[in-house]
Amino acid sequence: MPVRQPIVCVLGHVDTGKTLLLDKIRKTSVQAREAGGITQHIGASFFPVDTLKRLVGPLLSTVKGKIAIPGLLVVDTPGHEAFTNLRKRGGSVADIAILVIDVLKGFEAQTYECIEILRTRKTPFLVAANKIDRIPGWKSYSDTPFLKSYQMQDPYVQEDLDNRLYSIIGVFSRLGFSAERFDRIKDFTKTVAIVPTSAKTGEGVTELLMVLVGLAQQYLKRRLQITKGPAKGTVLEVREEPGLGLTLNSIIYDGVLRRDDLIVVGGKEKPILTRVRAILVPKPLDEIRDPRDRFSSVEVVSAAAGVKIVAPDLEGVLAGAPLYVVGENETVDKYVQLVSEEIERIRIDTDVNGVVLKADTLGSLEAIAENLDRNDVPIRLADVGEVSKRDIIEAAVVKEHEPLFGVVLAFNVRILPDAKEEAEIRGVNIFSDNIIYHLMDNYLDWLRAQKEAKIEDEFAKLVKPGKLRVLEGYIFRRAKPAIFGVEILAGTIRPKVVLVRAEDGKEVGEIQQIQEKGESLSEAMAGMQVAISMDKPMIGRHIFERDILYVKVPEAHAKALLSKFVDKLTVEEQKALKDYVEVMRKKSVFWAA
Repeated sequence: MPVRQPIVCVLGHVDTGKTLLLDKIRKTSVQAREAGGITQHIGASFFPVDTLKRLVGPLLSTVKGKIAIPGLLVVDTPGHEAFTNLRKRGGSVADIAILVIDVLKGFEAQTYECIEILRTRKTPFLVAANKIDRIPGWKSYSDTPFLKSYQMQDPYVQEDLDNRLYSIIGVFSRLGFSAERFDRIKDFTKTVAIVPTSAKTGEGVTELLMVLVGLAQQYLKRRLQITKGPAKGTVLEVREEPGLGLTLNSIIYDGVLRRDDLIVVGGKEKPILTRVRAILVPKPLDEIRDPRDRFSSVEVVSAAAGVKIVAPDLEGVLAGAPLYVVGENETVDKYVQLVSEEIERIRIDTDVNGVVLKADTLGSLEAIAENLDRNDVPIRLADVGEVSKRDIIEAAVVKEHEPLFGVVLAFNVRILPDAKEEAEIRGVNIFSDNIIYHLMDNYLDWLRAQKEAKIEDEFAKLVKPGKLRVLEGYIFRRAKPAIFGVEILAGTIRPKVVLVRAEDGKEVGEIQQIQEKGESLSEAMAGMQVAISMDKPMIGRHIFERDILYVKVPEAHAKALLSKFVDKLTVEEQKALKDYVEVMRKKSVFWAA
């Protein structure tokens, strides 16, 4: 059986050097043109067999291997906190993945997410432990195999790298994976291969490709067998091209696509039916997103391929949507239903109190929705397109009931002028960014700050527990007002707080003034000895020397303190509250229960 080229996916935490690593092989520079220097949309590059032979041939010959695959199709996916569903599609469409880890930083937030997705999609992967050139004392040898370069390093540098790799291997072990440096592995089916690389100097890149090619040939033979049926693919991007109109940048992962094929593809309103007018393929080793040379037109293309499809009626096609060719004896309805179901699964329109989410592609929409779900943020509405006045009104409705979720999150889309105006009038926050993980961080940071402020505000309104003892020999006046000395044993007392007796839970009135050495105080804290004045009680009848008094905490406040705010109280305050509750339960068994 002939085999197709494997689709390779590159994943990893932001700024680990994914695009740079591909650039090193591709000798182009896509990265410089991306938002924030971080890849935001999937691009794909085809590495033909000749290129692979030139790069890894010499190494393979030393292990008596030869290249049996027709090349590699590499999908460069965004390395963000929220896997875009582009990346998710990358994950599911990919036959094998390269997980890029910064060797100096080890595992980072998104590294764990990448592993989670690779695990759920059952996608085999290898690790590029990148940025070895940044290891203190490392001497770089451009484009040299890692093992050669490693042998030329000082022993302390080798040891430093080994230790860093061991800590990465340790984390893999805790996650349930066996991992090891590639040259020490006997069975690649059971062990994740780690290849130390430098995208900057090219060290280790040939070995990375060699292991990749070896793994693909050895373990993916069955998966890579070509089917001759109608094509299945994914829309990466909808692009306007001069002279061609709207075109679809797509990855065909199965079957065969021909000119004049009838295709069904996901659209904003409904699935779109159209005929392929032309199939354009990039010249080998060019990026379909940003080619420096013109495309070449072909009559037919087999999986796996990154192609640009030219066809009429593509208005409303969504990036991230599935694409199917309708076979000769098949009904269109079957595919229309397939596509509809897939898109409806991603779009969200509920009536709950949740955020309004607008994004530029189905991919980013699903990714952010998943990320919000992971952070327990509900969604009222999620759709592709610009932020309109209607979106603001939707968020304003939520804001009335749930201020923390009455916001609009906008990823890489325009905010229409009337929407901006409406947001100002209604006080609706719009979070907008063109880098997913910034958008998420900005909103989640704001959410946390608001929640904390709300909690602080709620806590500030509660009467806190306090415990004091009447000092012996410090009765200055017996009544109207009673003035006497007390020691604060726990908590804080203030004028206007009501005190109760520990003995029987009876109220003895409220504090009018607190004084220390003749000075009036607004509060007195644990450890202080002060004089207090009270209008209601009479010393010797209601209050006695050595009496223990508590601050009267209303039952609702006591419940709130016990259920929500215990960790905000000091150990002494917690004990005082517990003792106070026991005093009150002598009067009413279920008090503050």
